[in-house]
Amino acid sequence: MNIYTKQPLSINDQIAKLRSLGLIIADEDKAKKVLSEVSYFRFAAYLRPMEADKQTHQFKPGSTFENAVALYEFDNELRQLLFSAIQRIEVALRSKIIQHFSMQHGAFWFMQMHLHDSEHRFLENLNSLDREVTRSKEDFIKEHFRNYNKPEFPPAWKTLELASLGTLSKLYYNFADKKTKKLIAREVNLPQHEVLESWMRSLADLRNHCAHHARLWNRFLKATPQLNARLRGLWINNYQVDANKLYATLCYIVYWLDSMERGEVFREKLYDLFNKYPSVDTAAMGFPQDWENEPLWKGYPDNATPKEICEKKGHQILYNHPSQPSKAICKRCHQKWVADYSGDIMHDDIWKEVDSFEGETRSDEELIAKWVK
Repeated sequence: MNIYTKQPLSINDQIAKLRSLGLIIADEDKAKKVLSEVSYFRFAAYLRPMEADKQTHQFKPGSTFENAVALYEFDNELRQLLFSAIQRIEVALRSKIIQHFSMQHGAFWFMQMHLHDSEHRFLENLNSLDREVTRSKEDFIKEHFRNYNKPEFPPAWKTLELASLGTLSKLYYNFADKKTKKLIAREVNLPQHEVLESWMRSLADLRNHCAHHARLWNRFLKATPQLNARLRGLWINNYQVDANKLYATLCYIVYWLDSMERGEVFREKLYDLFNKYPSVDTAAMGFPQDWENEPLWKGYPDNATPKEICEKKGHQILYNHPSQPSKAICKRCHQKWVADYSGDIMHDDIWKEVDSFEGETRSDEELIAKWVK
């Protein structure tokens, strides 16, 4: 039997120990503040990448406390960004499941065994819902039971508002009506419900990590999302990546948000986060080389024209005529195009980029006005 004998260390002793292991601490007062707000055990996870010896925990030459703080702050901001995205996805998904399943099978479909594949899973899910309803302090639940005593559960649109994302994913997985499940999958631009099932399980796992403030950077994620499906929207060409790392999860989150017309905002915030913390090792999160050039992460397909790229980025395009335009210019980046003609027919979707024209030295406003005149 091995008995644990380590004793707690004061913050001063923690700093002394880190220095004895070769960690450079330039600002001791700042280090004390950090360790008073973040436990040593939690913070140690952000120190380990700098260790030269995993047994003795000796640090590599030049390792600094500040680098670990930057990694911790990056992870914290990444977790907040993801939690916000997960909440938006979860609310929308919950709404779709309640609406479609209830319209097809009534208000109490979650209580009817014949509508589910596995009796064991059905009973587990019902027990989970029972616990949530029993302990709920929500006003709408109290009001329901003041007015009704049968059935034992409120209808789906009330009960499922209390369900965790994990329970919601299990209800969807075990539901027998594959046609309705596929309909929900199609609403998030997925071809089959099996893909959505894998993404839901993965999302529930990630949400739990976020809710418990767990480290996301370099974490091994147990639930693996399916990546190799043929998808209608912008997706990745290289899906031979580690599905247990965060990159795979980020991919389907962006795709999911794209189906809600919110993917571009998430992309921009993620890119801003990487730019804010350039020292962060993205490979530790499973990011492959050249990931930025994937259609999903660019926000447009590989064969997109320059004008289409500007439109995908949300740039404002000005035209010289509302119904029969022959000239266009991007208001933000000043790329210019002329319409391509074929005989007497103008193809509105074919534009040729123009590199220069007279008046390049004019102000932006004059330049735009001259070009679209």
